[in-house]
Amino acid sequence: MVPMRRHYKKAPERQDNPVNTRIYLMYVVIGICMVALLCGLAYRQLIQQESFAAAAERQNYRRILMPGPRGIIYDRKGRVLVGNRPLFSAVVYLNELRTEFREEYFNLVRRQRDLGLNPDRYAMNIEARRNVVMRYMNRLNSLLEEEFTVDSTDIERHFSQSLLLPFPLITDLSPEDYAILIEQVPIDSPIQIISGNARWYPYGEAAAHTLGFVSDSTEFPEGTLPGETLLTFRNEAQVGRSGLEKSFNNHLQGTTGGEIWSVDPGGFQHERVVHEVPSKGQDLTISLDIDIQQAAEAAMGTKTGAVVAIEIETGEVLALVSKPAYDLNDTAPYISFEVDREIREKGAWLNRAIQGLYPPGSTFKLVTAMASLRAGAVDENTIVYCPGYFQVGRRRFHCHRRSGHGEENLIGAIRDSCNVFFYDRGTEIGVWAIANEARRFHLDRKTGIELPAETGRMLVPDPEWKAARFYGEGWFEGDTANMAIGQGFLLLTPLQMATFASSLARGVEFLQPTLLHDAGEAEVDNPISLRPEQMALVREGMRQAGERGTARLAGNPNMPVAGKTGTAQVRKDGRPTTLAWFVGYAPVQNPRIAVAVMVEGVPEEETNYGGGSTAAPIAKSVFQQYLGM
Repeated sequence: MVPMRRHYKKAPERQDNPVNTRIYLMYVVIGICMVALLCGLAYRQLIQQESFAAAAERQNYRRILMPGPRGIIYDRKGRVLVGNRPLFSAVVYLNELRTEFREEYFNLVRRQRDLGLNPDRYAMNIEARRNVVMRYMNRLNSLLEEEFTVDSTDIERHFSQSLLLPFPLITDLSPEDYAILIEQVPIDSPIQIISGNARWYPYGEAAAHTLGFVSDSTEFPEGTLPGETLLTFRNEAQVGRSGLEKSFNNHLQGTTGGEIWSVDPGGFQHERVVHEVPSKGQDLTISLDIDIQQAAEAAMGTKTGAVVAIEIETGEVLALVSKPAYDLNDTAPYISFEVDREIREKGAWLNRAIQGLYPPGSTFKLVTAMASLRAGAVDENTIVYCPGYFQVGRRRFHCHRRSGHGEENLIGAIRDSCNVFFYDRGTEIGVWAIANEARRFHLDRKTGIELPAETGRMLVPDPEWKAARFYGEGWFEGDTANMAIGQGFLLLTPLQMATFASSLARGVEFLQPTLLHDAGEAEVDNPISLRPEQMALVREGMRQAGERGTARLAGNPNMPVAGKTGTAQVRKDGRPTTLAWFVGYAPVQNPRIAVAVMVEGVPEEETNYGGGSTAAPIAKSVFQQYLGM
């Protein structure tokens, strides 16, 4: 039997499975994704943890800043010039009215739908909030018998910008209204009576321009309360806007405190987590003496002008008066439109002592006298004949005594305020000698007193200034004659003239005035570089003026005064105006106080008007108050 032959097929060569390759590739991709995911999670958990925590904190917490009360301002004897009084206000916290807002909103929407209208949900929200707030305002109106109202715009602004702060219904409650509301508003009512601070001025108008006023602002230092990155709400602080309140705002400003609250998703308060109590600012003792200040203001009465009194030893300003003035209490807690208009209409915003610019009249003859002595154009033997006028070219410059003074030496010319003497000597020495002497006494610049609005536009003119100001016009001899007696282009402030008088009494070229008490020894410039016998002529002329000359009404036999008066003419608001001046010091032998007085205009009831008759008696009141005579 023939065996059967078995046929075997050759096995095919082995090939890679494409399915397995794709599976491996998928594993690789998944692995990479897992690694990326883990890296992302690690980055967010480890690297971005702080930023997420900060974002959550910003979302869940709010910060409220509360400024501290301002410091007290005292006069040199420790009497309160500016203090703080309680300020009571009726407020509601919108946070506590959420349920009522919601109910009122649904009621308004329902009514609109009942009428077949499609309600404007945004407008309904606004109306709902106003209706609810007005409901509480009407409760106050019924208790106080008033008709206060609220504005939707104010509510919406507060809702969006100051939600965690109280919404004011009535601010600065009178004592009577405060007593009614404290007694009749329930403790659990959303209406709360809160207390704050407002500035209080026990002396009303006294020193109004020097002390200055404040107004509310959210611009104040944040203090040490943490949470700088949180959404922050600021209660308004009182910030100085003028006078010493502005100059020493940082000193007087209280230390800021505040609170940090956790809030719900709607931004309403949930729980207070941080609380720092604000503290009062530092007190300030200034150089003013309120008795002297009030004596000067009383002597000014209803006149327009300024008075400045300086203690010669220290340079401390004892009184700084500007009239008309205004009651500082009318500016607290805020300045109403009516108050602003009234102050503006009577011109009381201007501090005439440091901002008013005036020709100093014959008081400037003291500068011309010293310039003439320095130039060698005057000595004890110099005589000038006064016929009542001085001829410059074709123009006559008259003396205030039209009949003339006859022969005058320097002492007599100061005593009698003889224009002709100073016309003659002034044109002899020239404009530059006079201008340089004025600048030697710092009359061309600010005094640097600690007030924020002292003008820098004072003017000691010269030919270069005139050429620049009047397109190349030359300087004439008549310009020099006018300048020699303190008129023409010359413009100075009452404070400058008071500083000049105190410097002259002290024997220095500049005595730095200050409004701070016990600030140390007065800062002075160089001694007056004239020989003692030359200065003796000027001082003797001032002594005789105070004893029997034009300044005699500034003193009395028991209170010898050295002084110089002046009368100048200007145009104000298009009308002729007369300025009455006095500068001087007392006592003559041992000067302790220097005073400058400037009075604007001619009161209708006063017929005899001038430096000697109008300004000198005002200075006398100041001297008497200071010296106790």
